[in-house]
Amino acid sequence: MALFSKKPSITEKDIMIKPLPQHIAIIMDGNGRWAQKRGLPRAAGHRAGIEALKKIVECALDINIKYLSVYAFSTENWKRPKEEINILMDLIVEYIVKELNKLHEKGVKINSIGDLSQLPPETSKYIIAAQEKTYRNNKLILNVALNYGGRAEITNAVKDIAKHVSEGKLKIEEINEDIVSQYLYTKSQPDPDLMIRPSGEMRLSNFLLWQVAYSELWITNVLWPDFRPQHLFEAIYDFQNRNRRFGGLDTKD
Repeated sequence: MALFSKKPSITEKDIMIKPLPQHIAIIMDGNGRWAQKRGLPRAAGHRAGIEALKKIVECALDINIKYLSVYAFSTENWKRPKEEINILMDLIVEYIVKELNKLHEKGVKINSIGDLSQLPPETSKYIIAAQEKTYRNNKLILNVALNYGGRAEITNAVKDIAKHVSEGKLKIEEINEDIVSQYLYTKSQPDPDLMIRPSGEMRLSNFLLWQVAYSELWITNVLWPDFRPQHLFEAIYDFQNRNRRFGGLDTKD
């Protein structure tokens, strides 16, 4: 179910009355359109998107969200012009360099999900260093999806399971949904309660396909660079007022 943004007056106070989602996933979409609407190069949109991410991470910390997963670069994004890809990679490094110490001090654990082996060596170096530095933090787990694809993640999980079965480390009859989940990038983490999609697009775009099976979807026409804490509050408020049945029946049904 999708619900478009209609309640910008929702505040932090409004959402602290009920339990918050433990894990929020965000498809950070709309940077290019944001720049195009302003007659700016796409790079300006990506930089504005980084600024939006900073605000949302700060907000997640303030309201005590435990897990935040953001879609930064998909396996399909390699189809974009090389110049744009280079700009994106440079912005990732810039974000880490400028924000790492602050994030570390505030207890953020940076966790990359995706295949880092195909990223530029310089980008991978900074990401790995950020992961190592923040490894013991637990205030907020920030999953940054880089060179990530949901189908590729599931495919790799199947290969690893098959390998362990062939090696005698796992029995076929032991394989269940919990076992499969432990072979994913988000192993040992709860699945997202809430999936947010800015920019009005009505699709998952190959993001966390296994994990969002029962996530609540919230879609807004707001482009990602314009996404602010007030929009996050609105999404959480809507989440809190939905009836999650997980395939079962409501007591009223």
